[in-house]
Amino acid sequence: MGEAGETAEVAETAEVAETGEVGEMGRQERAGEAGEAGESGERRGRPGDPRCGGGRPGALTEPDVRALQRRLAEFAAARNWQPYHTPKNLAVALTVEAAELVEIFQWLTPEESARVMDDPQQAHRVADEVADVLAYLLQFCEVVGVDVLRALSDKIDRNELRFPPAERASGGPATRDRHSPE
Repeated sequence: MGEAGETAEVAETAEVAETGEVGEMGRQERAGEAGEAGESGERRGRPGDPRCGGGRPGALTEPDVRALQRRLAEFAAARNWQPYHTPKNLAVALTVEAAELVEIFQWLTPEESARVMDDPQQAHRVADEVADVLAYLLQFCEVVGVDVLRALSDKIDRNELRFPPAERASGGPATRDRHSPE
């Protein structure tokens, strides 16, 4: 069984231990893994899975993020890792995982880096590191109380104001480049 299946089992086991029965989370996991229809007939899958419905492939919704954060918290709780999940430790772990993602591309030319996902082994490594980065980011946001989707949306709004499309499209000089401080 893969890591995702093991994580789902841990979360389901924690849910059974707490409530005495498999709740909605366990049922959703089973439906998602099998790609079965849920109670209302809609297809369910993992976040970002096109079978989830209601969005483009890869799109996370607020309920998806909350469910992932809950699964990660339950996974950590089942191993008594919560004392180690401090903002500092999670931020450090996030940077380490981001560095592992960078390592895959470190000495590649731009052309080679554009083709990394063509190699199944490399694609798997990239996906694993992306998952690690996202897991630590979601755990960090949970611990410090940041609504990750709201924060991202707000940041995009600010960037749209900082970098209006007409300024770039006209070829005119930008007053600030993308690396200037806010």
